[in-house]
Amino acid sequence: MESLLSYGFLAPPTVFISLCLAGALIALAWRRAGLALALASSLCLYAAATPALASYLLRRVEAELPRAADLSAAQAIVVLGGDVSRGNGDAIPDRLGRLSLERVVMAAAAYRRLHLPLAVSGGSVERSHASVGALMQAALESDFAVPVAWLEDRSRTTWENAVFTARLLKPRGVQTVVLVTDAWHLPRALWCFERAGLTAMPWPAPQTALRIAGLGDFLPSLTALQDTFYALHETIGGLYYRLRH
Repeated sequence: MESLLSYGFLAPPTVFISLCLAGALIALAWRRAGLALALASSLCLYAAATPALASYLLRRVEAELPRAADLSAAQAIVVLGGDVSRGNGDAIPDRLGRLSLERVVMAAAAYRRLHLPLAVSGGSVERSHASVGALMQAALESDFAVPVAWLEDRSRTTWENAVFTARLLKPRGVQTVVLVTDAWHLPRALWCFERAGLTAMPWPAPQTALRIAGLGDFLPSLTALQDTFYALHETIGGLYYRLRH
């Protein structure tokens, strides 16, 4: 059920596309009902692909972040993995995806400002051959000259990020951490780490600007559709975690 809600049949935009097709089939027998379902699903898909709605939804998610955090009590930095650009396991190696690479850049900045030991967290994603944690560790140490003190490479979800990282850090006496991830991901990540027994503070990640100024903000784009997915994924995921954990 969790995979269906997160990335499968029930996740947008797949659910809207599926309902459009279902409406077309239903229209063969019940014309009005089928056309109404197809039209409603098409409108939802259009709206989800506009920068105006995508930026609004991301802003709503990011509004849950604390306004300011005193990072002076932190004992470690934890950067959470995101995506992977998958290779073929041979001549083309796996590489960090855009989200993961942006988090690595933020983690390097956090390390240079705070001078705290750093942990990376992330297992294999999207059937990758290498874990995102190992790829982040390699990038931090090779490209940014930032040492990685702890590697957690088994987690596949944000909840597992928190649980497995807590098991790694708490025996070392680490109770307070700075979390590095995207701003829209931070509210759910902070909640998970608190539930796992760690005091977590957000690294100040760049937040989303509301886009409602021009005509182009109401025209569909693939980037906006992806952003809407992230926003809805965090909203649904946050509710699901609170019910389950």
